[in-house]
Amino acid sequence: MARSKEFEENVVLEKAMKLFWEQGYEKTSMMDLVKHMGIHRRSLYDTFGDKHTLFLKAMDRFRDKVNAELVGEVKRSKNATEALQLIFSFVISVKEDSPSGCLMVNSAVELAMRDTEVDLKTTELFTLSEQLFKDIILRGQQDGEFSSDYNADDLAEHLHAVFVGLRVMTRTSIRKEKLHRIADLSIKLLTK
Repeated sequence: MARSKEFEENVVLEKAMKLFWEQGYEKTSMMDLVKHMGIHRRSLYDTFGDKHTLFLKAMDRFRDKVNAELVGEVKRSKNATEALQLIFSFVISVKEDSPSGCLMVNSAVELAMRDTEVDLKTTELFTLSEQLFKDIILRGQQDGEFSSDYNADDLAEHLHAVFVGLRVMTRTSIRKEKLHRIADLSIKLLTK
């Protein structure tokens, strides 16, 4: 008779995601994962496969969570400027129970050049992020809130680069006030 799982898969995947996010892929050992997730090594392998497969699943979980949160922020906004402010504030403000920075950006820096699966996942998320920025910019241009002097695709690429840069900078000791100034100027450059 097969044993039933003694853990909730999403709960332990969340724990693995946060550990990879905090330490990175290379620094996180299987022993770290077993200890942090609170499950047996055999259960980890049976449920998630090897470390690399678990890491890819953790990346998917991160993508889904962040995308849902950002889309939710945008939907609640009154206008395009507020949508961008909410997104940048989301990036700069680190929740108490979350590591700083971004799992996807950290993973791209650490692994994308030598791991095609990680590269694919980070590139997919970056494409989603650029599309979100493009949609907001188009909204702002249509409402007359933002200048139409530049193509929305080009502006989205630029804002995404700022977004990624801010994600990296949140992992440093740079003061949040400086990060907010950078975000505010990036938004101001879009206005008429």
